[in-house]
Amino acid sequence: MAENESVENKKSKKPGLGKEGEDIKEFGQMMLGQKIHLLSVIGEIEGHECLSANTKTTKYEHVLPQLAAIEESEEIKGLLVLLNTVGGDVEAGLAIAEMIASISKPTVSLVLGGSHSIGGPIAVSTDYSFIVPTGTMVIHPVRMNGTVIGAPQTYDYFKQMQDRILGFLSTHCKATKRRLEELMLDTGMLTKDLGTILVGEQAVKEGLIDEVGGIKEALAKVQEMTASS
Repeated sequence: MAENESVENKKSKKPGLGKEGEDIKEFGQMMLGQKIHLLSVIGEIEGHECLSANTKTTKYEHVLPQLAAIEESEEIKGLLVLLNTVGGDVEAGLAIAEMIASISKPTVSLVLGGSHSIGGPIAVSTDYSFIVPTGTMVIHPVRMNGTVIGAPQTYDYFKQMQDRILGFLSTHCKATKRRLEELMLDTGMLTKDLGTILVGEQAVKEGLIDEVGGIKEALAKVQEMTASS
């Protein structure tokens, strides 16, 4: 009897995605109806350094293999990405965004509480994007923790990183690189900082996000896209 149960359990597992309950608990992921995979990007995007255990994070070393498994799986037909992130590690965020953008299956994103900083490229990396009416996107220059050497090479490096972010954003949304740079360097909105906060419809008007909507619209869109692909 135990041997038969073991065989059945092995058959029920999704290749590369593990048990659904464990995926929700550890990675914020699960399978929805009609073979849609749900991926959540929550809290701070953790890169090469581990953050405090008290910090809610999305670990890129967990997300990248999952995205590869989604691309490889014949069972999964589409991807829905939920975002509520303050941003985080630039390299990790861009890596996740590039992986999502290169997936051959239909992809849709939904910005909930916010998609700030390096969360922006992830939000626009999908084939279609939504934002809830109260959702926010914050565009600002690259910041760095720790000691910064005051040399021309340092500023060139910062500029190069910002150009990479602006280039990705402008390639995957309707806003131009020039307009995005204006939003990034705006001095009139954030106290003691540079940048712009876009709320709901503002993000759509600026061309970053395709449409205002919630989970109903986002799920319907990805189901529509998978049905026609």
